[in-house]
Order: sequence, then structure tokens, then C-alpha cells
Amino acid sequence: MIPKFEVWIIIQKPVTEVFNAVYDNKKINSYFVTKQASAPLKEGETVQWEFADFPGAFSVKSKQVIQDKLIVFEWPNPAGGWNSVEFHFESLNAQETKVKVIETGWADSDEGISASYGNCMGWSQMICAMKAYLEYGINLRKGAYKALAGA
Repeated sequence: MIPKFEVWIIIQKPVTEVFNAVYDNKKINSYFVTKQASAPLKEGETVQWEFADFPGAFSVKSKQVIQDKLIVFEWPNPAGGWNSVEFHFESLNAQETKVKVIETGWADSDEGISASYGNCMGWSQMICAMKAYLEYGINLRKGAYKALAGA
């Protein structure tokens, strides 16, 4: 079995606002990236995302951006390869947006499956945190993850 997952949520905000919450580093720094996202996810550019709960920065290579529709990027996986992450944005009406996250690229191994479960949990938490931030101005990740020992 090649690990792959998809998670989604409906957010009570217009699609442009939800799209920008992922694309804009200032926005994503407010509810998901616990240290710093270095720049917006401009197509063709590589940015750095750094989290308090994982040591070091992650390179995020923006591959495709379609305003209010799609963001595709690659980032490293634990086995040394690159995973593909897709954010799909669907406007349900003027005040509701469905956002879906799909990640692929793990090795077909026990380690790959285990890592995919961890990322599935992470993206599920991310979209819930985005909903709380956009709808209520709450940062669910603040204080939720402490720096790892030695990080």
C-alpha cells in the first residue's frame, strides 16, 4: 500500500480569505507555522517553514499556484525524498469555502506509513487551526507544542 491521505474542512469565510491564509506567510505564521514561514508561497520559489516542535527549518518548494483554487508544494519526508502537498479550495457560496489537503510521496514501508499518519494528523490539526483563526481569531497551536529536547 502506498501511503496517501486526504483531509478537508468547510470554513465560514470567502475563498480568497481562506486561500490567502495558506499562501501568505504572515497569515500562516498566525495560526500554523509555530516559528516562521519565510515568505509567501509564490509559484516556483522555495521558502522555509520552521516549527517549534520539530528541529530545523523545512524547505517548501512551491510548484503551482492558482489563485483561490490550488496550491501545490513539495517538502521533505523523513526518508530523504520529497512529498507532494496539494491544497484545493472550493467556494461553496460567498461565505463558505471547502479546503482539502492531499499529501503523497512516502515510501511503501512501515516507516513511510507511520510518517504518513503523523502528517495526516498534522494537516487535520492545521485545517482546524485555520478554521479557528479565520472564524474566531483564535490560535489553537499557541502553547500546544513545546520545542523538542535538543531542538
